[in-house]
Amino acid sequence: MARASFPSRLTRLLRHRWLDEADAHKAIAPAMLERLMQRVAASETRHSGEIRVCVEASLPSGYIWRDATARERAVAMFGKLRVWDTEHNNGVLVYLLLAERAIEVVADRGLNQHVPARHWAAMVQRLSAALRAGGFEEGLTHALEEVSGLLVQHFPLAAGETNPNELPDKPLLV
Repeated sequence: MARASFPSRLTRLLRHRWLDEADAHKAIAPAMLERLMQRVAASETRHSGEIRVCVEASLPSGYIWRDATARERAVAMFGKLRVWDTEHNNGVLVYLLLAERAIEVVADRGLNQHVPARHWAAMVQRLSAALRAGGFEEGLTHALEEVSGLLVQHFPLAAGETNPNELPDKPLLV
């Protein structure tokens, strides 16, 4: 990927500085945040995976100056939130970057070996369409259901087994 020119990096920086954490909280109101948290918790009673949702208003300035992509930030958040650190390597991060209207899904290697990249890309397209139509909660709910279905398919809980809930269920708004 070619390095962006100084004016385009400056424009990108300004777009990102225009939004802050308050914008993430506007996009995901407290009641919706609670419902999404409940959906993640309910999902994790059916499989051994861990799901995290992260909605970030804008990238830190350093990411912009070095032309980092939303994907790079999502992978960094995957590590920072310890989604990679689950017992069965089956954590999934659903990441939204509001300033760029970007969506990334990062799945750990345990699940990724079972799910082709085209499936993740199709899921991102469906979520993107829902978000463009103003359906934040519906889009995120459907994405959570899709991820949950994949985890149930590949990492179901045995009868009587429980998921130790290795990560917080509450979506992170940054």
